[in-house]
Amino acid sequence: MLDLGRLRALHAVSVHGSVAAAASALGYTSSAVSQQITKLERETRTTLLERRGRGVALTEEARHLAATAQELLAIVERAETTLEERRGRPTGRLTVGAFASAARGLLPGVLAELARRHPGLDVRLQEVDPHLSVDLVARGMLDLAVAHDWDIAPLPAPDGVEQAVIGDDACDVLVPEEHPLAARAAVRREDLADERWITQPPGTVCHDWLTRTLRAAGYEPHIAHQAEENHTQLALVAAGLGIAMIPRLGRGPLPVGVRAVALEPVPMRRLYALWRTGAARRPAVTAAVETLLRHWPDAERA
Repeated sequence: MLDLGRLRALHAVSVHGSVAAAASALGYTSSAVSQQITKLERETRTTLLERRGRGVALTEEARHLAATAQELLAIVERAETTLEERRGRPTGRLTVGAFASAARGLLPGVLAELARRHPGLDVRLQEVDPHLSVDLVARGMLDLAVAHDWDIAPLPAPDGVEQAVIGDDACDVLVPEEHPLAARAAVRREDLADERWITQPPGTVCHDWLTRTLRAAGYEPHIAHQAEENHTQLALVAAGLGIAMIPRLGRGPLPVGVRAVALEPVPMRRLYALWRTGAARRPAVTAAVETLLRHWPDAERA
């Protein structure tokens, strides 16, 4: 009989694309995941991973086995959900994924309350890009995700994934204190045509939103610097190297030398909680979503 833990390891590699990423998602070492795959190869008498440069690739047989593993893991999840539902209280492990500013500005209080109120629940947080979180939930690598979208880039929710709106996060223009716009109460997109921008790298939701929005206003944004972390962007703004557009959630106090100016109309991103339909009855998922909704007003005011 095939070992479920080894199948879980193979499935994680198929989802995340590497042994290291799979290990991070599962909370194991890379060596432990590699050992699980090696044992599964011996168990099945099949080569499952092939070397490709510095990484690995799944063989055709491995891809078929990983698809079967996903089906088996879904059955196990339904069984675990039924048991937890019969107990009537949140128990077991709950893997939660969140984008960076939600992980910093919203999740600490949520996780602390869940630990205090539900000692039998083991919540594990992973920081993930919102582009990836929906697929990770759908494929069973996350039990719950906190993701976001913008008005011009809606978040897709495929069949089998449910969602609840957590709240709307406003966004401001951040400028150096000596900047001509710093004294303004508000600006419009047309006022920003000649500015040097500091933003996240291409392919991120925030970068795509900025470029598409400013192009819709009739000009191509001049992107001078790219940084993934909001705090790095703020440091560059404080140094007078450009302006940035950063949401309020998880932003924290502005550094010395930086001013926030409202943009009209106000850019908003909407936060969602996402989970699989098969886990909707699970008390752990219900408790986590309720706690997220309860903590959102405090995070919004922070």
